Amino acid sequence: MVAEAEVVFQQSLPVVLDIDGVSPAVISPLSSPKLGVRRSTASVSGGLSTSPVEDECDSSIPVYIPTIRSGSYADIGPKRSMEDEHICVDDLSSQLGCLFELPKPSAFYAVFDGHGGSEAATYVKQNAIRLLFEDDKFPQTSEVNSVYVEEVETSLRNAFLQADLALAEDCSISSSTGTTALAALISGRILMVANAGDCRAVLCRKGKAIEMSHDHRPINLPERRRVEESGGVIEDGYLNGELSVTRALGDWDMKRPHGSKSPLISEPEIKQITLTEDDEFLVIGCDGIWDVLTSQEAVGIVKRGLNRHDDPARCARELVMEALRLNTFDNLTAVVVCFVTVDREDEPVVPLEKKRCCSLTPEAFRSLRNLLDG
Repeated sequence: MVAEAEVVFQQSLPVVLDIDGVSPAVISPLSSPKLGVRRSTASVSGGLSTSPVEDECDSSIPVYIPTIRSGSYADIGPKRSMEDEHICVDDLSSQLGCLFELPKPSAFYAVFDGHGGSEAATYVKQNAIRLLFEDDKFPQTSEVNSVYVEEVETSLRNAFLQADLALAEDCSISSSTGTTALAALISGRILMVANAGDCRAVLCRKGKAIEMSHDHRPINLPERRRVEESGGVIEDGYLNGELSVTRALGDWDMKRPHGSKSPLISEPEIKQITLTEDDEFLVIGCDGIWDVLTSQEAVGIVKRGLNRHDDPARCARELVMEALRLNTFDNLTAVVVCFVTVDREDEPVVPLEKKRCCSLTPEAFRSLRNLLDG
């Protein structure tokens, strides 16, 4: 079973959800050219911070410190061109430099699934740092509390909206191209996920899949209701008979002028959760993964992979390869973010079964053949 937070949808504000007594949040889908796409890589960072909802009041109580490692893999799949982009930054403090004061650990991940070309996805990825972390309103502090969380949510929401407007203003980008966007930000013990579209983030907690995002598709009843109330229509499962998602950045040929109510929006849905010792890893993927795998199936594949080799990059590749084996019809991108290191030393080693090989003489083979032939 996949655990999921109850969602309250709003027209003008992004959804903020609580999961299993914890909270949810937002993130931007962007990155600078400094954050290059990595095909199959892994890296490590670690650190500490307090809860976002309750300020740390007793320093004598040990605080859980997640250790972050990640790996990613992307494949063009059966399509003629690659329209996916992604970002993996395990240590934001090192990436942004000493001018930025951030909680420890701080990490950022994102997946963008372009449509109508790769221009929108590429633009958003390349401008993430400028639109999110270099924004004057992004909080500059190492202390994670409720005020910090609110300010980060505001900055992340604005980054999505600013990225959308930037795509409209850039004359080099076609108005018919767009991209879905999902971003995950780790600040101390807080995991925030912002989503606009049908990419998905899934947290593994004690082997159980917890969905950190909802797929924004016309078949999603609250999304369908919002679309119809905004004057849009759903035809054969597509928004206005054209687009398979109800939220995306770009696609300005389908959006109304800025400030007008539009069926297609870039407003991200926000979820937030406090990481604990029970949280093992986070899986982020484009819809090419989720078209053929459930959230729990993906968690199972990654968990088994980590138990075998403890390599998040290999797990990301195995997830993509399984989706290809199941005949997905889209580009594929997977990011695996680990919070713990698998201790495989204490696991029992299962010896390989010894197989005895026997050979037959020509005479014995003829006798056996005559016996089988009757």
